[in-house]
Amino acid sequence: MAETDAALGYEQARDELIEVVRRLEAGGTSLEDSLALWERGEELAKVCRHWLEGARARLDSALAAREAAEGGAAADGEDRGE
Repeated sequence: MAETDAALGYEQARDELIEVVRRLEAGGTSLEDSLALWERGEELAKVCRHWLEGARARLDSALAAREAAEGGAAADGEDRGE
């Protein structure tokens, strides 16, 4: 992923990817332009995937922490005979 692509936010990359797909679907571009659009789309898809994987990792971490806290609270209650 290029350094400039890494600086793109998810929404920016997604919106540009939508535009790339629209242009490819519309046709009317040269083979060279179509290939350049395709390559740009692949890079943008990588940016989006990176953001989504990061979001998934954060969610998994938060859920694991919550489950650990709830499990610890249940174990504490059992220790006290509750």
